[in-house]
Amino acid sequence: MNLAIEAPGVVLAAGHVAASAQVVRNTLIEVQGVVKIYSTVAGESVLALDHVDLNIREREFVCLVGPSGCGKTTLLRLLAGLDHADAGTSSLDGKALNGPSPEVGVVFQQSNLLPWFTVRQNVMLPLRVGGGRRTAEREAAIQQLLEVAGLKGFENKYPYELSGGMQQRAAIVRALARDPKLLLMDEPFGALDALTRERMNAELQRIWMASGKTVVLITHSIDEAIFLGDRVVVMSPRPGRIVRDLQVDLPRPRIATETFGSPTHVRLSREVRALLDG
Repeated sequence: MNLAIEAPGVVLAAGHVAASAQVVRNTLIEVQGVVKIYSTVAGESVLALDHVDLNIREREFVCLVGPSGCGKTTLLRLLAGLDHADAGTSSLDGKALNGPSPEVGVVFQQSNLLPWFTVRQNVMLPLRVGGGRRTAEREAAIQQLLEVAGLKGFENKYPYELSGGMQQRAAIVRALARDPKLLLMDEPFGALDALTRERMNAELQRIWMASGKTVVLITHSIDEAIFLGDRVVVMSPRPGRIVRDLQVDLPRPRIATETFGSPTHVRLSREVRALLDG
């Protein structure tokens, strides 16, 4: 993992720059005309996603927001290879997404750490059961990620000995264990209290800037989306469509006290809220 120091006390991925700068990045994710239909127990068809188009570039942080039931998680499952579209195509780095891939890491709403494993055993688990690089080749990188995530000294603790926020940080490190190109996150901090969630947003930004990964995060929090995202993608009520793709032109690293209430934050927050309310 190639890391460089960009500013005092902040570790950034080499080549990472402020969101306001113009950077040429290759497209990593391409979603074209995706349609997803579910069948109910009664045999009725439910249109979950309706011709969704979405392109995401390398090292971007993209936040999906939308009303409950609009298909955000369905879209995430398609990108994770856990489900298949009924029409359209999805690709990662030019390759069709036809099933789970070691190039994709997923963090769910709950940490889902195995209670009988230590933190280190939990984060190393994908290397033991999912193939990919040999464990020895990733040990140093994973230890570095644990340190970046603030888990140094807790490697031999069990999940019940950690706070909820620390458990989620361990889940993020586990998702990065195989060095995937894409990290998908489904409301990872939804169960945390407001103060812990705000701290976790700052921690996630730090981990993302250090790892240089592409991240797609689902959230119901407009503030969270603006604080974390390079882009905020707003979805319509079911059937899910993308109604707006907003650029967040705020420099990084972002600090909550400076971001929240800034003119850019206020403008974007009002625009996203108007789209959701409309």
